[in-house]
Amino acid sequence: MSRFSLVLAVWSISLCFCLLPNLSSARLQQNHYAKVCPNVENIVRNVVRQKIQQTFVTIPATLRLFFHDCFVQGCDASVLIGSAGNNKAEKDHPDNLSLAGDGFDTVIRAKAAVDAIPRCRNKVSCADILAMAARDVIALSGGPSYAVELGRLDGLSSTAASVNGRLPQPFFNLNQLNALFAANGLSQADMIALSAAHTVGFSHCTRFSNRIYNFSPRKTVDPTLNKAYAAQLQSMCPRNVDPRIAINMDPTTPRIFDNMYYKNLQQGKGLFTSDQVLFSDRRSRPLVNFWASNSTAFQRAFVRAMTKLGRVGVKTRFKGNIRRNCAAFN
Repeated sequence: MSRFSLVLAVWSISLCFCLLPNLSSARLQQNHYAKVCPNVENIVRNVVRQKIQQTFVTIPATLRLFFHDCFVQGCDASVLIGSAGNNKAEKDHPDNLSLAGDGFDTVIRAKAAVDAIPRCRNKVSCADILAMAARDVIALSGGPSYAVELGRLDGLSSTAASVNGRLPQPFFNLNQLNALFAANGLSQADMIALSAAHTVGFSHCTRFSNRIYNFSPRKTVDPTLNKAYAAQLQSMCPRNVDPRIAINMDPTTPRIFDNMYYKNLQQGKGLFTSDQVLFSDRRSRPLVNFWASNSTAFQRAFVRAMTKLGRVGVKTRFKGNIRRNCAAFN
């Protein structure tokens, strides 16, 4: 190859790279809205605080909404979309029907408050608002506050079919939990940390009734359940209970985001099989014991896991947009 040809080839390659999109700009960053809507985090936090004052359910509802969104097609607010025409959206899949309306309402109110600021209107995605709101409900219930990475776009599709097999079930064992989380780039430690969100959670009786009434042909009650706790659950959730009845998942400090979740597991007070297995399985028990005794270490691990969760399946550039209405596509 002649010197001229070599120089021409190098110049051509350099030109191609110059014309490529700046991939680094597609990454999430903490100060993403600094120039376009600098007060966005305070706006969202104020809405979340007001909503919590109206109902505590805002806290578990918003946290669970964020998790269900990220595990299905990534953190793109696709779970907020309503079904329309022939399209059955994610929120109408059976696994999402128990998502409390207060979580959706929190995001909708925060979006309206953000868009009420002229310079912010249609500049902040619903996906980012949900991520900020999830952080805020944790902090406002006694948990850690942390800087949220921002810059997500809202997804362009939402189908009930996409939910199939993507969400953990209350009967999962450790292998099933690890496999599901690993598919989203999350480790066993991340899974154990994120499970502690159940410390402010609630559940309908039907989700765990098999553990207290029909565990196996030989045992009515799951033997890993604390006997006194099992009796308490039976009194709160009698047979043929109204399916709308829900109870706290943390029987000790249900309104505080803390490490009591792990202390409950040590006592056999995990509500779901998928909770208690974290202690009953020897592979995960050491971390449960450590975080039960070290709140600071748990909070650090939880923040790391939430940050990693917030990076799952993020939509950028042409794969998403900023919705004007979080519940409908533009």
